[in-house]
Amino acid sequence: MTMDRRLTAANTRVAAAALKGLVEAERYVEGEAACVSVAVVDLCSAPAGARDRQLLLGARVVVYERQAGWAYVQAAKDGYVGYLPEEALGSAFSPTHRVTARATHLYPEANFKTRERMALSHGTRLEVIGQEGRFAQTPLGFVPHHHLVTLDAREPPIDVARRFLGTPYLWGGNSGSGIDCSGLVQAALWAAGVACPGDSDLQETTVGAAIALDDEVRPADLFFWKGHVAMAQDSQTLLHATAHFMAVVEEPLAEALARIERDDSPLRSRRRIAGL
Repeated sequence: MTMDRRLTAANTRVAAAALKGLVEAERYVEGEAACVSVAVVDLCSAPAGARDRQLLLGARVVVYERQAGWAYVQAAKDGYVGYLPEEALGSAFSPTHRVTARATHLYPEANFKTRERMALSHGTRLEVIGQEGRFAQTPLGFVPHHHLVTLDAREPPIDVARRFLGTPYLWGGNSGSGIDCSGLVQAALWAAGVACPGDSDLQETTVGAAIALDDEVRPADLFFWKGHVAMAQDSQTLLHATAHFMAVVEEPLAEALARIERDDSPLRSRRRIAGL
């Protein structure tokens, strides 16, 4: 049986207990719950290897192995598997809110004139334990409360994607400091309450339902090329993070279709999520 490395919690030494009988490993473990404790961390294909994706502060993971300063983990959000520095992990906690602004700051006091402790990205998950003036209090410090929403809040995906306009393109990026095409789509859909995997090839086969290439274009429709995905802002405009412009941009649909087919590949498929 061929299993996708990105979604299969197994390396040559250890595997998730649920995979016993499906993959071979020296030992099978249940794993331990933990949360990312830094603003953003690369999720790598191997210890000190290439970045596959990124995880944000508060992201819950299951840790299957700790070795030589690296932790082998699976992200609870989308099942993505990889390695991150062990020092980037902390104890599991129960977040109540997430950052809805593209970026915000964490302060040591409820005072925007104090030096910030760290920058936080859209999608960061926090536990709010109180409020002081315009700030929400968390165990780590204070965040402007109007930059947060409760975890069950739902936002229109187009609004979220537009919030990232101008963000630098970053291969494997998932933050307001740098994001790629599939990271942008995932952020927009998760904020709308739609589960979405991390890479465009996975999104192409699991998100929503397939529609014809020449179907009418509706907002939030997804367009897929080999190695690329974009979201329709309206019937004539795409929103996407693209290496061509090295940023998240709005681009006329007809121009984007012609440019990408000329420079890279023809449009391969389209998908639509009901209710968006």
